[in-house]
Amino acid sequence: MHMNRRQPPVTLLQASQSNPGLARLMDLQRESSIRLQAIVALIPAALHNQVQAGPIEDGVWCLLLSNNTTAAKIRQLLPAFESHLRVHDLDVKSIRLKIRRHD
Repeated sequence: MHMNRRQPPVTLLQASQSNPGLARLMDLQRESSIRLQAIVALIPAALHNQVQAGPIEDGVWCLLLSNNTTAAKIRQLLPAFESHLRVHDLDVKSIRLKIRRHD
């Protein structure tokens, strides 16, 4: 008789240590979150919950926005965001804006 033996749960950190691809994704997510924290004071308070950190690919950082109105307001702030990030050694080549789909 064969019993199903369950493997102990693995934390995301443990999984990432044995998977370079997952480790890289976690690093990119952390870098993205750090950048959002760096600019959050520059985002109007009314828009804070409408802006999320998105992926970083080849130096292009994506901000995920809730709607076109938010995108229009944030687009005006991009030069300030980029300058602020540069001053804090968090350079990006550019910032891309993307509207989140609501499912």
